[in-house]
Amino acid sequence: MSAARRLQEKVPPSARTLVFRWSEPDNPLPVRVIQPTSPPRAAAPLAAAPPWWPSGPEGAPFDFCGHVRRLCADVAARCAALAHVDVSRLLFGVTQARSACPHGLQARVTPLRFPNGRLTRQRRGVTYQVQRYFLGSHEFLYQVTFCLPRFLDASFDEKLITLFHELYHISPVFDGDLRRYQGRYALHSHSQRDYDEQMTDLARAYLASKPDPGLHAFLRLNFGQFLGRHGSVVGVVVPRPKLIPLSGPVNGVAADGMLTLT
Repeated sequence: MSAARRLQEKVPPSARTLVFRWSEPDNPLPVRVIQPTSPPRAAAPLAAAPPWWPSGPEGAPFDFCGHVRRLCADVAARCAALAHVDVSRLLFGVTQARSACPHGLQARVTPLRFPNGRLTRQRRGVTYQVQRYFLGSHEFLYQVTFCLPRFLDASFDEKLITLFHELYHISPVFDGDLRRYQGRYALHSHSQRDYDEQMTDLARAYLASKPDPGLHAFLRLNFGQFLGRHGSVVGVVVPRPKLIPLSGPVNGVAADGMLTLT
């Protein structure tokens, strides 16, 4: 039996799938309820969400991905530095935080193409293809994932800046690849501090443009307030895209995923 055949038998079918396709209404994107990372104290009721910060109908599950998608569309429309971002080609999702620690992953953007928008690349004699994600006939070019409840428990400023941070990683030509700089630090420029300051400036400029407060009001609430108002927080949960070997010599399991930025 060839090495490639043995590899295929070891890898689960979901990890060998080249195309993931969902459709409405028969096979919608999978949605899950986000669990608290620590049980609420019996003697401490959940904090009430201020009524002047709307987040949708009380008692109905809070659709995190729907809210963040609408906010990102407004950001792209108002921010010249992000005007190239087509939010309809972004697959927004969530991942469950494993601990209540405030530090760690807040969000990440995963490209669904290689540099210059290529679908395949060769590495050490093996041709790889990135898994492709479709909703009906509509193909996504990026996966943007938020770690909940951790992201929701950050401050308003931290959440908004994180959102800009992830969107700015998207290539200016919007070809499914990431924004790249010259030199050694190709993805965050030569200075992480300068990059963070630039994102802060973009976030402040967005707020100064006086967007509809209802679009970003949900960023002012924490996870406990969402539970108190809505009962639950839900979001799209799909697997992280993997690189699938198509041909060439195989010495082990396929690469575990695309380059991901946080």
